[in-house]
Amino acid sequence: MSDAHLQFPDLKYLLDKLQFKPEEGKIWLAEQRTVLMGLGALSSFRKEIITSMGMERGKGFFMRLGYYSGMRDAELARKLNPDATPDQAFLTGPQLHCLRGMVKVIPLVLEYDPDKKHFYAEFEWVDSFEVEICRMSLGQLNEPACWMLLGYACAYSSHFTGLDIQFREVECRGQGDHQCRIVGKVATEWPDHEAFSHFFREAPLIDELYELQSRIADLEQTLGYPDDIPKALGEAPPFTSALEMIDRGANADVTMLLIGETGTGKEVLARRVHSMSTRKDGPFVAVNCAAIPPELIESELFGVEKGAYTGATQSRKGRFERADGGTIFLDEVIELSPRAQAALLRVIQEGELERVGDDHTRSINVRIVAATNEDLAAAVKTGRFRADLFYRINAYMVVIPALRERQNDIGLLAEHFRKRYEKQYRKVTLGFTDRALAALHGYDWPGNIRELENAIERGIILTDESCSITEQNLFNVGWSQTPSVDPKTRKLNQSSGQLESHKPNELLLASLTDQILYNEISISDLEAALINKATEKAEGNISAAARLLGLSRPALAYRLKRQDEDTNTEAEKK
Repeated sequence: MSDAHLQFPDLKYLLDKLQFKPEEGKIWLAEQRTVLMGLGALSSFRKEIITSMGMERGKGFFMRLGYYSGMRDAELARKLNPDATPDQAFLTGPQLHCLRGMVKVIPLVLEYDPDKKHFYAEFEWVDSFEVEICRMSLGQLNEPACWMLLGYACAYSSHFTGLDIQFREVECRGQGDHQCRIVGKVATEWPDHEAFSHFFREAPLIDELYELQSRIADLEQTLGYPDDIPKALGEAPPFTSALEMIDRGANADVTMLLIGETGTGKEVLARRVHSMSTRKDGPFVAVNCAAIPPELIESELFGVEKGAYTGATQSRKGRFERADGGTIFLDEVIELSPRAQAALLRVIQEGELERVGDDHTRSINVRIVAATNEDLAAAVKTGRFRADLFYRINAYMVVIPALRERQNDIGLLAEHFRKRYEKQYRKVTLGFTDRALAALHGYDWPGNIRELENAIERGIILTDESCSITEQNLFNVGWSQTPSVDPKTRKLNQSSGQLESHKPNELLLASLTDQILYNEISISDLEAALINKATEKAEGNISAAARLLGLSRPALAYRLKRQDEDTNTEAEKK
């Protein structure tokens, strides 16, 4: 690159990625969600930060804010315009500043030779929003004032070039100069580069607060639960209520029944029950009843005596005997055979069992935590599950909410899994893009936490080092435009910038289509039924009903008007 080629690329490629979604309260720039905020509010905020933290700390705060933005925009610039020349691609950063209304950037000099690791640049900033803030609330400073813009320039250039680049604002209108001008070089070429880098690496006040927070967490851990208790992440009320019930019942010997969809973390919670009980030093044995063939379930659970059947060449303990003195977790307990149900009832009532092929009764001391994702009461009515066993294991029931009912916890869990798999795969990412987070919150999660964990692991694997995790990496789909996530439908549709439903929904749609055609239901009748149902579900709110149907509000209003006209025409004919 050289100053002979300093010409911005056409803005069209950026404007095409900018989408305003006022009906959703969102503005998207490619994968970044952005906001419009008045300069007056930003001015008041900066003044308050400086008053609270002091000038030097406040400067570092805003420089880091710009730095984080520059990091993400460097990644964005490499993807937005793949056909651009290297210098045009680099100039996307200054162009993004212009697009966001932060400053007009005029490139003066740009020299970049990656082979020689050489970088030198000069830019003029015209009408900086940070200079305007000074005029509104801070007055003229004794030093350059464009802190966010400077932090952005350092991060953007460093991450775009792969070199450690630092800029200095050598002139600034915020300190009385006639223009704002910055100069950028490889960091080591600045004599004060180490001191300057502290603005991006250190936050003394914040570090102190983090340290205090860490000490408080350690104290809570010491006074609270021991380290070996499985962590149950979640802040959503449905989950915290369930967790409180689990913790209250953990130290009792009552049989506990966990009800929840597959993948909601029932085994983790069962381990928590064991770890918080007086049996914590005993064994914990987990059994997936659905994974054991019906003909083997009794011998697996209660043991077998030598010669009990062909192939029983030696006596063997069952899972219950192995769990003696501890806790046994029976997942999918509804899958137990009738004989196994009868034997389990005896264990609960009498505290004893018999191995298959044996007439000797053995005493057993086991705490039982059962779990299922089906309605046991309905299974009792159909004769699939014993009523007396149901009433015994239903003594202390806890309902584990599905992930879609824990919207506040999705981001928390996603961050937890991101850190886990970054450590496992020895990779550092820039976190999730705004669009990826929107996709995570918009998806229905039929597989619950287990599916979320798998999606995050896949995202980490597919994301390059020091890059952001995109929704494409998470869900293996592309986006034709900005996502439009409906918090009520909890689904994403690719054709409207949303993630398509999984195959089970496709099968359901195919089945419904067959039934509609078989019963000769007209399109107009089907449309009327869908509109009426959506309007009823939205309690008459037209905008909400339109979102349920994947329509805009005017489109639904037009259909409702046409529906009324058709109804009136039919009435007149009669």
